[in-house]
Formats: sequence, structure tokens, C-alpha cells
Amino acid sequence: MADASSFLAAEADDHFHDECGVFGILGRQDAAAIVTLGLHALQHRGQEAAGIVSFDGTQFHVERHVGLIGDTFTKQSVIDRLPGSRAIGHTRYATTGGAGLRNVQPFFAELAEGGLAIAHNGNITNAMTVQRVLQKQGAIFSSTSDTETILHLVATSKERDTNSRFIEAIKQLEGAFSLVALTAKKMIGCRDPLGIRPLVLGDLDGSWILASETCALDIIGARFVRDLKPGEMVVITSKGIESIFPFEPQKPRFCVFEYVYFARPDSSVEGRNVYDVRKRIGAELALESPVEADIVVPVPDSGTPAAIGFSQAAGIPFELGIIRNHYVGRTFIAPGDSIRHMGVKLKHNANRKMIEGKRVVLVDDSIVRGTTSQKIVQMVRDAGAREVHMRIASPPTRASCFYGVDTPEKAKLLASRMTVEEMASFIRVDSLGFLSLDGLYRAVGEPGRDNEQPQFCDACFSNEYPTRLLDFEGHDNVRTLSLLATGGQ
Repeated sequence: MADASSFLAAEADDHFHDECGVFGILGRQDAAAIVTLGLHALQHRGQEAAGIVSFDGTQFHVERHVGLIGDTFTKQSVIDRLPGSRAIGHTRYATTGGAGLRNVQPFFAELAEGGLAIAHNGNITNAMTVQRVLQKQGAIFSSTSDTETILHLVATSKERDTNSRFIEAIKQLEGAFSLVALTAKKMIGCRDPLGIRPLVLGDLDGSWILASETCALDIIGARFVRDLKPGEMVVITSKGIESIFPFEPQKPRFCVFEYVYFARPDSSVEGRNVYDVRKRIGAELALESPVEADIVVPVPDSGTPAAIGFSQAAGIPFELGIIRNHYVGRTFIAPGDSIRHMGVKLKHNANRKMIEGKRVVLVDDSIVRGTTSQKIVQMVRDAGAREVHMRIASPPTRASCFYGVDTPEKAKLLASRMTVEEMASFIRVDSLGFLSLDGLYRAVGEPGRDNEQPQFCDACFSNEYPTRLLDFEGHDNVRTLSLLATGGQ
């Protein structure tokens, strides 16, 4: 019997995956239920596991599960086992530390000063280096996640109050981190000095909220207040909110790929609506890489906004020439060996009536390994397309991410070992075009990339990393180091 989950896993490995999303609220009796809804809106940032920690005024309550939010956090578990007026939550896609319940966040520990729960989005690039120092001092780690390092740094700090201990801890971190933390008296949010990952502040009838994206505020009817600034730490109590800047100011380097793929299109990040940016990306792509064609077809769902922008700028009709099946799960088991020949059709199917006899422009957000693109192009040809051209709404992906995004090792990135012409031949298209790095910056609202001091983190395109990669020297990506740390598990 053939297992179709292998095909889905292969396709998943042909896209980048953000590691996680975070959400927290202080001042609502139904705090855990609100967090559950917020995490549901952030499900796209991590589909492997989720957790919530609440505090009821006396004790902390912890729920952590492998699986989707809607499948694991039912009404009974949220209301009956997670009481309290404050809670934080996390939804996870495993990179650092690997999969498994022991690495599901938030992490919680009883410290000398009381309980502390932490959840974070990003990747701490010196976490293993710090862990080794702590282990030599007698620290015992119960997970292989970089997030647990923060707990230990807070626990071993000699500072007198929680804020000072927390500041001392985060000032020892390098890399990308947007985090939320919960104690018996306060909720804390913080972004790294470069602001690589997003974190926003919201308000729900007087209750403060921290979330990875504004779409998580929309689902509960909360008001967006502002983005946390790079390097900012906010301390929220029943008395209000305090803003602290513990780091030396640096030029921000927000992840530009959030605009290309990670963030939900209905979110606004760093003052920009993601859907609008993606349409502008498509328009820039049409100007930079024009082609004579009959229809523009998005590779759903991530290619859709850029395809709309491309269509409008090029004056070529937009059509849904590929339909996505949203109901194929990872546990789907095929009834026989014939499923091996269906491949990508488990998730996508060509709309033959729209495609047959046409010159088709396929628009997708990126090409990683190229195997999925190859299958989609063949599917469109099999549906009768006269020509197939592909346009990619980002520059060629040539390097791995070390800031909280799961990427294949560099050798498996198609653009790291092939020219554009060779890639076109590999995926069997009549022409292939990528958005330039300057074009991407223009779409986001900049005049172009400042090569001396880039306005964003674009390391996956430029191979220029804005921080030290202390733990990852000599490694191709986060995943290979995680396998070493977990003994290959």
C-alpha cells in the first residue's frame, strides 16, 4: 500500500516554513479561549504542535499537544483545564530541536521567584553555545529547543527583580527572537534588536494582547495598537504597560520574506498590508520580466496576490487555472500503488477548460528545490497548455535561513547550483523569470536595496546574514545541526 503522505511531505519540503507564531493576553477571564482563537489565526506559522499556559491567580496551567489547534484544543481542554485571566500560547513548526512533545512551547518552569512561561518565534543563533556553558555549571535541559535557554538564563541571573533578570537574559542572545513570557504578575513581550520577526500589540476591551500578526487580533475583534519596535521590551501588568529598550539601537532588518510568503495576506506588518505588497510584487515582476501570453494563473494559494498584480500590470487576463484541494491531510493513506503516479494532483489539479490551447504564465512565490514546480508545469502541459512560462515573485533563493525558518540545506536549493536558464530547463518551462532584489524592495516601498546597509534581512537571497551565526558555522542549515543535537532523531 502506498502512503500518499510521502508525496505531501516532499511538497512541503519544497517550500520554506516559518517556525512558529505567538499570542498572549492579560486581563480576560476567558484568556485561554482567546489565545486558542488567536493561535487558530496563526496556524499558517506552524502546523505541527501547539501549547498554552494560563495563570488563574494561584497556579499555572499547561496544555501542550502535537497537532493542529482545532484538533487538539477543544472547548473542554481550554475552559476546564486552562482557567485564568492571563495566558500565552504558541503554534510550532519544528526546526531547531526537532519534533516531539518535549519541544512544544510555551516552556514553563518554577523558578525561585515563581513560575515563568516563555514562547518565542525565531531562532537564537548562539543558543547551543550558551547551553554548553550552562550545562558545565550544572544546568539540566529537558528539551533540545533554543527557547529553553532563555528560561535558564533568567533562572541563573543574579539580578534582583524579574525585569532586570529578563533583560540580562535576552542581552546574551543572538539571532532572531520575538517572544512572549508570562509570570504570576505580568506578561512580557520582546523583539530582537534588528526586529527580524514580527510582534504586534493589541487591545481587546482594555485587555492587552501580544501576537505575531494582526490577523490574530482580527479574529477576536481586538484593536491593533502598534508594532513593537526592534529591540523593544514591553512589560504588561494590571496597572498598564511599560516600554523598555535594553539594547543598543541598530538599523532594523525585518525579514523581507514575511511579505513574500510567511505572513497571512490579510495581516499588516511593519505598517504595510501584506496583500497590497504582494500585488505590487506581481506588478514589479510584470515590468521586469514581461511575456506574451493569454492568461495568468497563480500557483495556489501563495502565488495568488502576486498573480493578480502581474495580471493587472501586464494586461493579461487572470484565471484560476489550477485548483487546490484544501482537504488532503498528512495522514491520508492511498488505496494502492497507482497513487504514486498521481503525485502533485493530490493537492493541485489543472482546470483544463481555462488552460487548453493557451499560452500560460504561472506565478508562484518562490522556487526552493524545484520538484513541485516541475510537477505543476507538467500538469499544466498535460491539460493542453500551448506554452508554459513561469514567473517567481521573489529573487532566486540561494541560501538557507538561520532565523526561524525551516529550509533545505544549501546544496538542495535549486538556485544555489543552477543558472536561471538551467532552472528553466529543469522545470521544463518555455521561460522563467524571477523578481530582482531591487524590485522586491521597491514593492515593499523602498527605492531599492541599500547595499551598504540593507533595509531588510534578505539573507536567503543575498547570502548576507545580519548577525553572527555562532552555532551554525560549518553547517548548511538549522536542520543539520538539530539532527546532530538530537542524535539524528
